[in-house]
Amino acid sequence: MSLEASGNLNGHGAALRLENCAKTFADGTHALETVTLDVARGETVVLLGPSGCGKTTLLRIIAGLETPDAGGRVLFNKTDVTRVPIERRNVGMVFQSYALFPNMDVAENIGYGLKIRGVNGTERNARVAELVALTGIEGLERRRIDQLSGGQRQRVALARAVAVRPSVLLLDEPLTALDAALRERLRGELDRLLRTLGITTVYVTHDQSEAMALGDRIVVMRKGGIAQIGTPRDIYFAPASRFVAEFVGAANIVEAVHDNGSLLLPGGKFTVAGAHGASLKDRVLVMIRPESIKIVPTEGAELLGHVETVSFVGDRQKVAISGIAAKLIVVDAPNSVALKIGDRIGLTVDPSAVRLLPGDLP
Repeated sequence: MSLEASGNLNGHGAALRLENCAKTFADGTHALETVTLDVARGETVVLLGPSGCGKTTLLRIIAGLETPDAGGRVLFNKTDVTRVPIERRNVGMVFQSYALFPNMDVAENIGYGLKIRGVNGTERNARVAELVALTGIEGLERRRIDQLSGGQRQRVALARAVAVRPSVLLLDEPLTALDAALRERLRGELDRLLRTLGITTVYVTHDQSEAMALGDRIVVMRKGGIAQIGTPRDIYFAPASRFVAEFVGAANIVEAVHDNGSLLLPGGKFTVAGAHGASLKDRVLVMIRPESIKIVPTEGAELLGHVETVSFVGDRQKVAISGIAAKLIVVDAPNSVALKIGDRIGLTVDPSAVRLLPGDLP
């Protein structure tokens, strides 16, 4: 079977394997450490990390826009495509800029890839109509690109990318240019569409909310390498390092002393569910998510501190509390709780939500 025939609009694309892929550019810049990664047929994997961490370089290697260093291989359905150029690799791509053709209307943009592949007009029109309906842009087929909103352009770009029935769909921060409200709405629509199509997808973003919403698995990247791979729940609740804990969601990272099943802090102590190898009186680094800490009456509270700041954010309020640890602790509290700066406050922590992080303490 040819690469061009290996994808299917409502199928599962190709299984993808990156094997020992690194990238050093001609000027000596080492953009990517040696990476091995498997993506199952129909799976959506998100590459998540800060700018310059190597995620876009990895995406370009998958696409065929970059070649990995010697010894690296890219395989689609166990076929080595490392030296196959992008035009024969059968990937669909959506960029942050969308890169739509301004001299073509919506239908012509979506059908462009089919036209250059020689798909006849009847089949091409049928596939364009299917994708117009699937992406919710009915009635826009004859609109020019400059007459579309940002959200409509995003849908057209996605429809064009999947029209050719790609083996792998690659998305490079496609929602970044949109405003926050539209980005959140389209994120849900994109998730629905990807699951309907069932195409193997690799999605690049620096936005952890997008990663959590869209990824079957998340690959957290740092300094050209992989820091952790896991499901969204794994990454959030069981980060492998301080970097992952702080990059993926809000986190309180504090130093404590482990003492016979409890963690001791300046503001009190609380029980921890399993110490992950910590022994009596060990100093440990602890992660506690803000939503895992609850405000309770001060009498009999595990931890006692004072309110430093209160920020109302609509559905909740973020409260910064001093006296619990060496630095401020942030708590997500119900917006119905009346708090003011200087209040003495009691806290309790869900033992199952505490994560002891690896790494040396100062």
